[in-house]
Amino acid sequence: MKTKLLTILTGLFFLVSAISVQADTVYKSKAETKRIPRGTKFQIQLQEPVSTRTSQVDDYFSAILLNDEKTQTNVILPAGSLIRGSISKITPARRLSRGAVLYLDFDHIVTPRGRQMPLDMAVYATMKTTYDGGLYEKMGYGEALQDNWDKTKDITTNSVDFALDANVPTAVKFVTTPFCALGGAIGGGAYLIGDSIADLFKKGADVTFNQGDILTVVLTNAIDVPVN
Repeated sequence: MKTKLLTILTGLFFLVSAISVQADTVYKSKAETKRIPRGTKFQIQLQEPVSTRTSQVDDYFSAILLNDEKTQTNVILPAGSLIRGSISKITPARRLSRGAVLYLDFDHIVTPRGRQMPLDMAVYATMKTTYDGGLYEKMGYGEALQDNWDKTKDITTNSVDFALDANVPTAVKFVTTPFCALGGAIGGGAYLIGDSIADLFKKGADVTFNQGDILTVVLTNAIDVPVN
């Protein structure tokens, strides 16, 4: 009886020891990764149109990476990788020329081999951006007035330049240039008043990206990409 009990206890001791050794073993991964740092810019091409006028919140969109992201020895992300995202928020256009605001959420990227990785990106230098990452054309009536004033100055300047560049004797230019300047000022002023009144009643601009549009995007967080 004692011999049998001793045999069982010995067997249990070796079993526990084997499990303990296995638990303490460190398994080293052979995976190698390359980091793409925050701030890296990519060129992508939209595969579907995206618009504050026709799209809805939570609508999905996709884009194709146009350029290889690589080191001297490795292609980290190959051109042709598929980037997926969705529309996280839309602020519609309103009266007083208050433009729509579009919020895009880039979710993950899928390489041509099917490897999928999460990523955080933002559209870069394509149009104006709100403090929280929304994209817009014009924010409100103030910007519309500024644009109208800039166009008014262009009208006046172009009228004067036309008179100065005219192929006429210098003496004639002394007569025609003031009249052209006055005409430009009157025309520009009429444009400023008329368009500024119209801007009080019309809706602001929508944000629209067409299928095939090429955007520049920037990584807002670094990603580690397996390369083997």
